[in-house]
Amino acid sequence: MNKKNRKTSSYRCDICGKSFSGSGNLARHKCTDAGEKPYHCDICGKSFSERCNLQTHKRIHTGEKPYRCDICGRLFSVSSTLTKHKRIHTGEKPYQCDICGKSFTVGSALVTHKRIHTGERPFHCDICGESFSRGRNLTDHKHIHTGERPFHCDICGNSFYRSRNLTDHKRIHTGEKPYCCDICDKSFSQSRNLTDHKHIHTGEKPYCCDICGKSFSRRDVLAKHKPIHTGEKPYWCDICGKSFSVKSKLIMHKCIPTGENPYNCAI
Repeated sequence: MNKKNRKTSSYRCDICGKSFSGSGNLARHKCTDAGEKPYHCDICGKSFSERCNLQTHKRIHTGEKPYRCDICGRLFSVSSTLTKHKRIHTGEKPYQCDICGKSFTVGSALVTHKRIHTGERPFHCDICGESFSRGRNLTDHKHIHTGERPFHCDICGNSFYRSRNLTDHKRIHTGEKPYCCDICDKSFSQSRNLTDHKHIHTGEKPYCCDICGKSFSRRDVLAKHKPIHTGEKPYWCDICGKSFSVKSKLIMHKCIPTGENPYNCAI
């Protein structure tokens, strides 16, 4: 055994058996195993098991971003975030799903993706019980119950429950359509619209009605189909109160105020 290996094996954690090259590294590691967090942020009070994690955390307060992308110049406070960001430029996707083969730039995206196959929805709304595969989807969903619309368009002032809805909405103002079909070159403002569009080329109909089994190429068409079975009429006229099963019928419906009969409904 060479000198380096002897040094490494001499500092072994008696809790998990992991070995370290120095006593300081072992001491810091033991804090993690024991759940001890001796390093405290003097600004917000948050605690950490390692000093380096505290130093990284403090950049939230100082705004320091010492890691720069040498391709686009964007700055980051954490080196690991820069590493992930660079994959946008390189196209590298090192995390692959062992079920369908789809690849991802970050491990967390793969974990979330696999829930499509397993059906796992670990995030539950404590108000209505609805469950979600992503934590951020639950956060956005809760705004429906509170009525909160925290995401505001700085151009027209419109507000939204979900951050992704604001992102999609802003493309109305910019005209941006960043999602391009590699078969016919048609472009879209939303990624899900591109996904649905591609089914025209493949003939795929992945959206299946769980009541009658009929399949559709687009999720919005399935959503319009389901009220046929449920009798649900979620689209209301705010003038006369008449309800409709599909939005297109509400758009066609017109209330024309007249003298004695205040609501002369065309449909």
